[in-house]
Amino acid sequence: MSSSPYDKLYVYQIKGTLGPEEEQALGPHFLGNWVEDDFSFLFFTESSKEIVDQLVAKLPYLEFLGDYEFTYEDWHGGELTPIEIGQFLIVPPWYSEEIKGDKTKVILDPGVVFGNGLHPTTRDCLMALEWLCQRAPVDTVLDLGTGSGILSIAAALKGAKKVMAVDLNPLCVKTAMRNVMLNSVEGIVEIVEGNVLDYLFARTTLAIANIHYDVVKTLVEREEFLNRPWIILSGLMRTQWLDVRARLEYAGLRISKEWDHEMTWFTILCENLEG
Repeated sequence: MSSSPYDKLYVYQIKGTLGPEEEQALGPHFLGNWVEDDFSFLFFTESSKEIVDQLVAKLPYLEFLGDYEFTYEDWHGGELTPIEIGQFLIVPPWYSEEIKGDKTKVILDPGVVFGNGLHPTTRDCLMALEWLCQRAPVDTVLDLGTGSGILSIAAALKGAKKVMAVDLNPLCVKTAMRNVMLNSVEGIVEIVEGNVLDYLFARTTLAIANIHYDVVKTLVEREEFLNRPWIILSGLMRTQWLDVRARLEYAGLRISKEWDHEMTWFTILCENLEG
């Protein structure tokens, strides 16, 4: 088995945001920039404090706030090795051993973004997708908050003809694009950078949102989101799940199946009989 190309992660937090030119000047060890409001988290595979200090000194609107060091496994919550999730097999691209069997193989390099297959909500979304694909045609998919692109790619490999994957974070978009190419589904999956609420107009068989509860609450109040045959919602803790479940039932949707992880994380698959 080949080893992961990632070992240590060096993260530098700054106040302010960078443009493409500034990011290109960060050198060969720069992995990406996670932007959160007006803050940037710069990820490197080698210690790069001097480069970051030089950047901050050159640009007066930036302010250095702190630095952190993690192992790649700590960042992702475990070692990235092949993971079986129902009929899916999530495989990092650096894994070189022969894999036998008839499972649907998703090649995934999550980089430093969410969606590596280890988190319960990702796993349960994959289980929900598999369950649905065994019972109904899923031709078109809208994936809101795509992260690494894992759910969009899984949908494409299960037979979806068109998938739109949306994320506000530029680093997620870059990571998802790379994973789409690793799985040769460029002709099916379109990765879009933007606010998920701006893409609810897309008419699809299925919408998936494994995303923050505050966003889910807004989604289930929007008719253009609910007006489709199937919806998978995840990223919900118990009280949030109860609230979202009630909102869906009030809107006339039928809860088809639910998944939970130790009664902590919940995933809902619902059907709109009029969608």
